[in-house]
Amino acid sequence: MEPEEIVREARKVLESHFEDGDYTPQVGGMMGVFVTLNKHGELRGCIGLPNPVELSEGLREAALGAANDPRFPPLGKDELKEITIEVSLLSPPERVEDPLKEIEIGKHGIIIRHGYHSGLLLPQVPVEHKWKLREFLDHGCLKAGLTPGFWKEPGVEVFRFEGIVYAEKTPGGKAVRKELK
Repeated sequence: MEPEEIVREARKVLESHFEDGDYTPQVGGMMGVFVTLNKHGELRGCIGLPNPVELSEGLREAALGAANDPRFPPLGKDELKEITIEVSLLSPPERVEDPLKEIEIGKHGIIIRHGYHSGLLLPQVPVEHKWKLREFLDHGCLKAGLTPGFWKEPGVEVFRFEGIVYAEKTPGGKAVRKELK
């Protein structure tokens, strides 16, 4: 799949949403998918589905979810021209026994689960923040509503997944595959 194709389809979902349309992306396959919206280099929304889903429906749901990320006010139509879109395509999550040996910065994203708590961080996050592995795991715990270091506790499940990230360089502009290392 060409980088511009998947990102262009996500943008069409958002444009259609603001025009009272109901656009379904023209992409195929089964995979996890996240859509991240950035405004002037700052996070504006990020929502997705970590487990494999039909990509056309998953991309639509993730794009609309990111536009309505509960951490931010809903995205306005006028903001769309200032937003860059990033689409992360994910491999199925797999449980790891030893996170310090089985997770690699720049390659893996993580999911930390304990009871009703769950936190997910995409593979690009520790690279962008220049985190070391333990910091990455600690931030996964924080995202799950747990304390840093909780990933070491009995009963905590740690999962890893890989991602391919496509991102617009400018709002509505050329999209490229984002290097994570």
